[in-house]
Amino acid sequence: MKDTLNVGPSASSENVQKTVYPILFSIAFAHLLNDMLQAVIPSVYPILKDSYQLSFTQIGLITFAYQMAASILQPFVGFYTDKKPQPYSQIYGMLFTLCGIILLSFAANFYVIILSVILVGIGSSIFHPEASRISFLASGGKRGLAQSVFQLGGNTGTAIGPLLVALLVVPNDQRYILLFVIVVVIALFVLRHIATWYAEHLNLRSKKKVAIVLPNLSKNRIVISVIILLVIIFSKFFYTASMSSYFTFYLIEKFGLSVKDAQLYLFLFLASCAVGTLFGGPLGDRFGRKYVIWFSVLGAAPFTLLLPYADLFWTGTLSVIIGIIISSAFPAILVYAQELLPKKLGMVSGLFYGFAFGMGGLGSALLGYTADHIGIERVYEICAYLPLIGIVALFLPNLKKKI
Repeated sequence: MKDTLNVGPSASSENVQKTVYPILFSIAFAHLLNDMLQAVIPSVYPILKDSYQLSFTQIGLITFAYQMAASILQPFVGFYTDKKPQPYSQIYGMLFTLCGIILLSFAANFYVIILSVILVGIGSSIFHPEASRISFLASGGKRGLAQSVFQLGGNTGTAIGPLLVALLVVPNDQRYILLFVIVVVIALFVLRHIATWYAEHLNLRSKKKVAIVLPNLSKNRIVISVIILLVIIFSKFFYTASMSSYFTFYLIEKFGLSVKDAQLYLFLFLASCAVGTLFGGPLGDRFGRKYVIWFSVLGAAPFTLLLPYADLFWTGTLSVIIGIIISSAFPAILVYAQELLPKKLGMVSGLFYGFAFGMGGLGSALLGYTADHIGIERVYEICAYLPLIGIVALFLPNLKKKI
């Protein structure tokens, strides 16, 4: 077949290229900076809630607005860049984020806050599809490892964001969010370096024909597999939304912690997510992505079910265990999806990142509304059952390639 790959010793393919570690680490660092800026948004929720007397429903709507802006555009960005790669598009995305961060630091009401987070969301929607493609192209065949390194950068940034907010913004006021403009400037320099390599790489690829490995599955089986993966994304990111958006409020209400102390517990959870991400991809390369996906979602269920009934010490301990297990899923899910549809890397990355952001946003909005009506502690009792949905991973096929 025209699009299949002969993987003999003379084959010229991505699988036999060397892993470009400088670019891999650079795109991971860019992901760290990008997601650190995104993490500023939920980290300042306690400040915004007190300053503008916001309800949990409004907090949920802020997250929903940001996540929807980040999610809806991503598949379209990915689809477009599959056909016309844009090496410098991530720089444009970071400029949207810059505008959002500046506006958020001066936002004086709910509607301006909404506008500012939408701008950050647009920046994120432009960044992720091309960044994931660059990680894939620089992997040299070590796709699980590459995706884990890339995701580790993002999760590390997500963990560091609340810590920096706790240290720099919480003791002062909302205007100190402006300090994160420094992060944007650093990101722009890193992205320019990556864009230069990407443009050169595209030029080289255009001069030689690169064959593509296709999965040995029917179109219907591929569609069903993608749907199963999206169901798992729903389970994972709906639960993760409860932690990233409301865990500080849960700790403050149930255990009487200060905002600063609650942010430190959130940091521990998010840092554990970074650790889990590091292992998910390589384990998928070694043992099979299907089994990592299954374990990483369903395996978290015993601990999520215990969390609502734990004291403060065990709440912190369980949150770390949950973070490590549940976060190992996404690198394996994304690489599995990319191997299902290897000719549409940008669209696949955009679809899955977009759906992940969308589920996070929808989850935050619904959970905020629920918390206003039945209480934040009850929300965690309900969300505890979400990882059980991960059992659907048993129906994923073991991927084999057409040779």
